[in-house]
Amino acid sequence: MGKYRDFTEENANEKAGKIIAGIEPVTEDPSIRKKMLLKKKRLHRVRKFKEWLTFSGFLVPSLAGVTMFFFWPLFMLLQTSFQKSSSNTDFIGFRNYERVLHNEAFKSASLNTLEFAAKAVPLAVVLALLLAILLNSGLPGKSVFRSILLNPMMVPVASVVLIWQVFFSFNGVVNGWTGPLFGWVEDWLKSDYSQGVVLILFLWKNLGYNMVLFLAALNNIPNEILESAMIDGAGSFKRFFKIKMHYLSPTIFFVAIMSLISSFKIFREVYLLSGDYPYEKLYMLQNFMNNAFTHLDYSKLSAGAMVMLVVMVFIVGVLFFAESRFDRDVED
Repeated sequence: MGKYRDFTEENANEKAGKIIAGIEPVTEDPSIRKKMLLKKKRLHRVRKFKEWLTFSGFLVPSLAGVTMFFFWPLFMLLQTSFQKSSSNTDFIGFRNYERVLHNEAFKSASLNTLEFAAKAVPLAVVLALLLAILLNSGLPGKSVFRSILLNPMMVPVASVVLIWQVFFSFNGVVNGWTGPLFGWVEDWLKSDYSQGVVLILFLWKNLGYNMVLFLAALNNIPNEILESAMIDGAGSFKRFFKIKMHYLSPTIFFVAIMSLISSFKIFREVYLLSGDYPYEKLYMLQNFMNNAFTHLDYSKLSAGAMVMLVVMVFIVGVLFFAESRFDRDVED
């Protein structure tokens, strides 16, 4: 053999590997450069495949759990909503949906739930934000005030409901005050004020958690930006709406979503206060679902649940859209 060996595919692969490993400098030989690029692509594909396997290994347990306990029951629910009954699998089209949408109890429950959510969600967001701003300022004794607001989170729901019954029943504490003073006695849980009573319970129970979230968001706002705005002559309102709202918008969105979910889950308190068939203004969607389940009308129950799902997805989608538009306006 001479000073230079004859070029073969094996020699090219060996040289390309050395170049990739940094043992030899990059060559100008086109054939070796081609081999080098092919080997790089092969190593890149192998690395990507290994990363995908690692990612899948972490994802599979969670995906299996979500599929088993969420997507599969949702599919069964959708299937049942198009059947004559849970035992009779005959396909009847949208007849169950027609039954639900023309049902007066479902209409009343839907309107009451939407009305309650329309009142509860804005109040839960605004009041919690105001309390957080108050506690974030130099308020004396704010630690005690914070503890008072957080205490309802530790109280069991049954105890809260018992307190509300003591206060708002016909022979309760509130009538004991309003009767002698104003001559006004009301059966609060069986009147048009009943939804307001539950609204106060909802706010009392949830304001502490929402306030903590807003406090965390307020403490994460960079002080340098606020100080620069103050030096430039920006007032407190301008600093709040132009700077703080930009940093608070994700928290506002999250609190609104959580409050919306909680407002749709108010059935527990309503049920403990008033039973299966409460006063008309307190008859919520969950009451309708619970009563349909009790009567074993699973097809109507499934159709009602799917309608509720579509409405919830629509509302959350509107909130997502509003949050993205608000962020864009603030950034502009």
